[in-house]
Amino acid sequence: MLEALPYPEDTDHHFVVDPAKFDFYAMDCYRIAGEDRLARMYAREVIKSSTEPNGIERKPMRNAEARITLGVVAARSGDVEAAVAYGRRALEGDRQSLPSLLMCSQELTGLLARKHQRQPEVSAYLDEVRALARSVS
Repeated sequence: MLEALPYPEDTDHHFVVDPAKFDFYAMDCYRIAGEDRLARMYAREVIKSSTEPNGIERKPMRNAEARITLGVVAARSGDVEAAVAYGRRALEGDRQSLPSLLMCSQELTGLLARKHQRQPEVSAYLDEVRALARSVS
């Protein structure tokens, strides 16, 4: 649907979809729909397009949410170690909106808590997320 629309004149307008964010929105939609292959593909593209060649992240919040998506995909496939690593990496950036990140990470923490809570690395990660949540409240 978005591809059929003309390029917007004012991408700062609140009710306009910025084409530069298309991959970001698609990533979320595919993750929520359980289309893991496409969610992973778009998450990687978001990270690639939001990171300078020298490794500096131009859009750290988008990258953090993309890492949460990669964590969810890893958790669904049973790769608990990668899921926890992505989750931790998403929460460690300098520029972050903790309320937003905590909201986005609920899907990942929920999956890990339901299926893998007894694993020490998962338990430790869930404790870290709970501590961050307490610091925000």
